[in-house]
Amino acid sequence: MSTDTWIALYPEQERNRTLARRIPAGPKAPRPEPEKISQSNDPSPRMDGRSWLMLIVLSVLWGGSFFFTEIALVDLPPFTLVLGRVAIAAMILWWVVLLRHIVIPHDPKIWLSFLVMGALNNLIPFSLIVWSQTHIVSGLAAILNATTPLFTLIIAHLATKNEKLSRRKVIGVLTGFIGVIIVIGLPDAMEASISNVTNIAALAPFAVLLAAVSYGCAGVFGRRFKNSPPILTAAGQTSASSLMLIPLCILIDTPWNLPFPKTETILAVLGIAAFSTALAYILYFQLLNRAGASNLLLVTFLIPVSAILLGVLFLGETLALRQIAGMAVIGLGLAVIDGRLIGRKGSPRKSPA
Repeated sequence: MSTDTWIALYPEQERNRTLARRIPAGPKAPRPEPEKISQSNDPSPRMDGRSWLMLIVLSVLWGGSFFFTEIALVDLPPFTLVLGRVAIAAMILWWVVLLRHIVIPHDPKIWLSFLVMGALNNLIPFSLIVWSQTHIVSGLAAILNATTPLFTLIIAHLATKNEKLSRRKVIGVLTGFIGVIIVIGLPDAMEASISNVTNIAALAPFAVLLAAVSYGCAGVFGRRFKNSPPILTAAGQTSASSLMLIPLCILIDTPWNLPFPKTETILAVLGIAAFSTALAYILYFQLLNRAGASNLLLVTFLIPVSAILLGVLFLGETLALRQIAGMAVIGLGLAVIDGRLIGRKGSPRKSPA
């Protein structure tokens, strides 16, 4: 979903880093008291009414990406649609960068990092999700996309030394994957894909899961941008993914052979680019500063709800009862990871010896 997913999943470690940076240097600097720092694992402030409103709007913007995609796919092939999304979003984000007088970097290493981030956070997941929506409804794609925090936790556990899975998070991850099995009916899906290799549509749910894996990799890789202005990172990665998508569109979609898109298709592309990408990035980072990473993780619960409501109300989509139940189990797993169900105070502290 974003470059700051790892902060949302590991808020206590980011808080300790922040506290460490604020401690003045020198021999007279006061030493932090471990008891006071560890009293709460959740550094995020309380959610006020405005924060909740921003969170709901953000979930609608990101949930709306599945809705806009469903409309635009009537006229546009996947790579062309994704290129339109990231290219228009990049132009809007660079405009914001210029308005804020943010210094544009010239170091080639930074732009190479933008290239990697653009592939992991835009090109790969956007393309996989858009392709999957040519075979499954938007609500189901949104439900499966909600597994991103599960994969982020696993990737961070494997790829880093200080972001290991706790017992609570292992339980949450396992619960979430049970929900995935319920949603896609894994035994039936595997049997269908094995018995009929040519049935590419059976692979659509797994494409969304692969997109979630890519988002998870982006969440871990994106740690290197923590000292960079977030809007600059967003503009850089959307620009890089746009450049990578151009040859794919030319070779695969041959857009010059496509009929001119209808008005609703053009509006859908503008909507997914301006609202579900550019504006969503801006709102995301504002909410991150206002409500904190832990509270921002709540948006993961709301995105599928927004996508399902939009699909049912405006696209006439329906979901099976099994898929709704699976979404509830995935939500339960995310709630366990977030800690709100079992408390965030952690294990009782031992008395000092």
